[in-house]
Amino acid sequence: MYPQDAPTPDASSSPGVDWNLLPDPVRHRLAEVAATAVGEMPTPEVPTSLRPFARFAPAKRARLGGTALVRELREDGAFRTAVVAWWEEHRPGELAAGPDEPITAAAAAVLTGAPEARAAVASVARRGDASEARAERDEALARADKLQIEVERLRAELAEARDQARGAAAEREHEFGRLRRKVSEQGTELRFARDGMAALEAEVARLRAGADARLEAALAERDRERERAEAERAAARRAAAEVASARQAAKEARQGDEVRLALLLETLGGAVSGLRRELSLGGGGPRPADVVAGSGGVRGEAVVNPSALDAVLALPAAHLIVDGYNVSKTGYPELPLADQRTRLVTQLGALAARTGVEVTVVFDGAAVIAARPRGARGVRVLFSDAGVIADDVIRDLVAAEPQGRPLLVASSDKAVAESVRRRGAHSVPSSVLLGRLRA
Repeated sequence: MYPQDAPTPDASSSPGVDWNLLPDPVRHRLAEVAATAVGEMPTPEVPTSLRPFARFAPAKRARLGGTALVRELREDGAFRTAVVAWWEEHRPGELAAGPDEPITAAAAAVLTGAPEARAAVASVARRGDASEARAERDEALARADKLQIEVERLRAELAEARDQARGAAAEREHEFGRLRRKVSEQGTELRFARDGMAALEAEVARLRAGADARLEAALAERDRERERAEAERAAARRAAAEVASARQAAKEARQGDEVRLALLLETLGGAVSGLRRELSLGGGGPRPADVVAGSGGVRGEAVVNPSALDAVLALPAAHLIVDGYNVSKTGYPELPLADQRTRLVTQLGALAARTGVEVTVVFDGAAVIAARPRGARGVRVLFSDAGVIADDVIRDLVAAEPQGRPLLVASSDKAVAESVRRRGAHSVPSSVLLGRLRA
């Protein structure tokens, strides 16, 4: 189909034919006729506007340039005459179509300007209208048939749905009746269950009342038994603590007695084997037998020179007790206390290694802030407790030793020296001990 062209009067057009009102089949046939001729016509005879289409195939030329071809046929009488001449020369008789080809006949009449062109075009138009009407009628009939088939299908589905609905309603009625009977039966069972539950609740309440009384009595009895058990357990704990305390006291007393006895025996044995020879080096003095025998009246002596100090240290089982800060501050007062302690303990360890004597050094614990030094090998390091001075600890050490053991207390404190001599220990000034440590 081609768009309508603007009307352009042309004296050479077919009489009585309006090209703008040509039916589409006639316009299409005119485009095909012109397209076939343009491809074979000499270029000068082809209008300038149609020359770009000349290189196309006839069918493509008619499809793409149909509007231009029909317009040139309408407006250019020479072109129209040249097209008719080409057909008569190259394809004679094909435009003279018979009555069974009304479209070709109408197109030929329009091209040649025949008097019957108007009638031929009108016939094609009427045939086109009739064909369209028949096509529309056939299409409407086809739609009606389809609708009829759809109506029949819907009627069948409706009948089936109604049957299913009636069946479902019947089944629903049957199920409703069954559920109603079941609900009635369950209601009866529920009434029986409620009656039984009420009876059980009454029985439970009765049993609970008796059980509560028995439980209270049992709880009271349990509490009494628990109190008695706690009292007995507390008494047992006290007894166990007393027994443990007694055992510990007995053990400590036994250990103390054993230590004292061992030291005394060691002292007596050493005195028997070598005390006579050792005492003769000092130019005389108390004999070991006199020291052992003197349980309370023997008084210690002051050791004022290194030779006398060596004599006492050479006694069997001798014990050297050192007043720590009194000695260290005398020997190296320029050092901090921690360094004084370390140096003194080291020197005492060397003395103990040379002589085999037991060494105990006592420091005031209140003056110690940093970590306390560990004793060297053979040296016992003690610190007094809070509120206790080292002098009292030294006196306690002397008092704890058995009578007769050789004891030597190194301190320049006169009060300390006098108190330990009264208990049978020998005293040595700090300077004498320091001279022996430096030797």
